[in-house]
Amino acid sequence: MGKVAYIFPGQGSQYVGMGRELAENYSEARRVFAEADDVLGMKLSEIIFYSDEEQLKRTEITQPAIVATSLACLAVLRSLGCEPDAAAGLSLGEYSALVTASALSFEKVLPLVQKRGRLMQEAVPPGVGGMAAILGLDREKVHTACAEASVLGVVEPANYNAPGQIVIAGELPALRRACELAKMLGAKRAVELPVSVSFHCSLLKGVEPLLAEEIDKTSLQAVKIPVVANVSADYVTSPPAIKDALVRQVSRPVRWQDTVEKLAADGYDRFVEVGPGKALTGLVKKTLPGVWVHQAEDCGSLAKVLSVLQGESGEEYAAH
Repeated sequence: MGKVAYIFPGQGSQYVGMGRELAENYSEARRVFAEADDVLGMKLSEIIFYSDEEQLKRTEITQPAIVATSLACLAVLRSLGCEPDAAAGLSLGEYSALVTASALSFEKVLPLVQKRGRLMQEAVPPGVGGMAAILGLDREKVHTACAEASVLGVVEPANYNAPGQIVIAGELPALRRACELAKMLGAKRAVELPVSVSFHCSLLKGVEPLLAEEIDKTSLQAVKIPVVANVSADYVTSPPAIKDALVRQVSRPVRWQDTVEKLAADGYDRFVEVGPGKALTGLVKKTLPGVWVHQAEDCGSLAKVLSVLQGESGEEYAAH
């Protein structure tokens, strides 16, 4: 049997009610949400469980909400004896991965990602930037489209998600021109995403020193299990390397496809998406056809994960 990697979702995976079923059925999940409320001094759990999409999609709410939900799911998995051999996360999800590896504490990570969300939101004024998904075009041609469109402003690859799925980010005139050029170069689709911040491009370069100051206020530790960083698609172990990866991640592309391929090459053959949604599950399937991957976000999906990780039905584990 190979090794298990836990992977954690980023911004965009949120939805109202995420994690609520686990909180209703598992004391470990309830404890995580209660701690999140205490740490942030606000009823984050009520926003997650009962608010509306508009409130939840505010970046400074979204980021701690997703991390808290992911770590609640992790707490339940751990209570049932399921530990990962490695961890990784897409963008924001990298913070959840680092908590999993004991490099960051739960108490420190929530205020940190809340501040990260504010800094990123403030970096690009509304109506200036955006992001778009380019589907069915290889990296070289996406780079060409961005390079040619950059005469109109900043536009750069932001996420290498999976083969044939690359997200670009930048200033709107350049972004829209890059989409046109990508279609001319053979892209199946070029779709603007419903975001107002140009994540993971040089427009956010100014956030880096501010985020570095916030990270310096936390107590980073060496990882206890391997963690693959977005910016390098390689392992980070020491506090200085972790900080560097988190800071540079803000304005550089997320190498998610490379991250998944790195883990597979090193013998990780089972992937569990821990947290809301199943976007990463889909990306892993596109990148590694045939590999076992499943999300764990509610009682039903948790039972399926347990049946594989423990070789049992999963139904034997009573909620508590």
